[in-house]
Order: sequence, then structure tokens, then C-alpha cells
Amino acid sequence: MSPLDEEIRDLLRFAAQRSMLPRFRALADSEIEMKGEDDPVTVVDREVESFLTEALTKLAPGVEVVGEEAVHADESVLDHLSGQCWIIDPLDGTANFTEGKEPFGIIVALADAGKAVAGWLYDPNKDRLCHAKLGEGAFVNGEKVSAQTTGDTPPVAAISRIFLTEEQRAQVDANLAPHYSLVDIPRCAAEQYPRLALGENDVSSFKRTYAWDHAAGVLWLNEAGGKAARLDGSEYRVDEHGKPGLVGASNPAIWDEFVGRVLNPPE
Repeated sequence: MSPLDEEIRDLLRFAAQRSMLPRFRALADSEIEMKGEDDPVTVVDREVESFLTEALTKLAPGVEVVGEEAVHADESVLDHLSGQCWIIDPLDGTANFTEGKEPFGIIVALADAGKAVAGWLYDPNKDRLCHAKLGEGAFVNGEKVSAQTTGDTPPVAAISRIFLTEEQRAQVDANLAPHYSLVDIPRCAAEQYPRLALGENDVSSFKRTYAWDHAAGVLWLNEAGGKAARLDGSEYRVDEHGKPGLVGASNPAIWDEFVGRVLNPPE
């Protein structure tokens, strides 16, 4: 690992051990709020984000910080996504965490001019750090990895139905289910992206594409030799907040086939 990777790993590990793991399956009702439907926030989210915001600001003075909870409090924070900034998801998989279930994690990305240039996805239960820098490959705990498929026939597709309309769910059943082994998503991007490169899933689609969920994972998967991109094939940019639609796959061929079925369903 580079000195920066080690620094980020130590910060994420400390935050998890101090704030996250002691409260897993021990949250009081008063420590959970709802920001919206199916969108909880906990004292852990806020505590970890506050800690990382302070630590990253000290690590790189002058670099703005865009945290999920900061954006919820003040949407003008999103303006920083067009420049050099850190992006933080302090507790990815909050819904799982509040239900006492794994997986959950912490995600940090470093972006510049709307593109992620480095990313870190940390699983505190496995003490696993997936990390990447633009143009330098993808790593797990310091060891370089190359994306691999499941090898299954049909391929394994992780599809979330949570945010789909009834029409979109019907399209999944009609156009995708006959060609893929459909599994649910883990509701945790810090876990979903590793699954796409480490032989557990072959392809996954995402409707919501917030930067704190996807900046690091998209970079890591692409650096591993997989493919993550918008449905039209364009690159994912962190400053396109709210733009729907993103597909990740363990290799470009699987990506092409899946997107082709989504965009050109049979009559």
C-alpha cells in the first residue's frame, strides 16, 4: 500500500472500531431517524462523517469535503463535486445496520474536476479494504486484483427492485429474468462492487447513483478490468448528482450484453 492508502485505512479502521462496531446490534431507538422513506440515518453516520471530515481536512488542507449527511443538511455542498474534493459515505448500508444485519461499510473517494481519482471501500467486519487510484489498478488489502466472473451459466445479475416502478419491475421479469440468475443486491455499495470483481456476481444495475455510493466503487471496478458506466456507455461522473442509471459488470462483454437487453428488449 502507498502511504496514503495506509493513512486512509487507519482512519477508516479507527472510525469503525470507535463508532460503528460497538453500536452494531446495540442502537437505541433514539439513535435512529428517518430522512425519508427507506432512508434511515443514525448517530453512527453523523459521528463517523464528522470524524472523517476533520481528519481528511487535516490530511489535505484546502480540499473540500462532500459528505452524505452534510449534503442532506445543505444541498449547496454538492457544488464542491465539480472541483477537487473528498467524498464520504460514513455508513454505507445504514438500513442493514439499523436492522442488525451485514453488510455495511465506509466509502471514501478523492475526486477532481468531476472524476474520481482514488477510492477506498472498507468492510469493518472483514477488515477488508478495496482501493484504487486512477491508472494504477485495483487492490484488496494491498494485493492487486483482476476482475473475474462467476463462471455460472446463466450469469448472476444483482438487481434491486426497491426503487423500480411497477412497469420497470415487469420489464426485469420479462427481459432479464430468462437470461440471468437474478439475486438481490446487498443494499451496500461497499459490498456490491467487490462482488462484481471477486467472482460472486457478474452484473448489477443501479437506479440511484449518488457520488458517495458509487465514486469509489466505479473507479475500483474499472481499474480491476471490469466495466462500470452509464447506460449510454458514458463514464460515470461524480458531479452529475441525481442522474439515474448505472451498470457494473465483471467484464465489458457481460456489460454489453446486459445493457443491450435493457435498451433493446424483444418485441
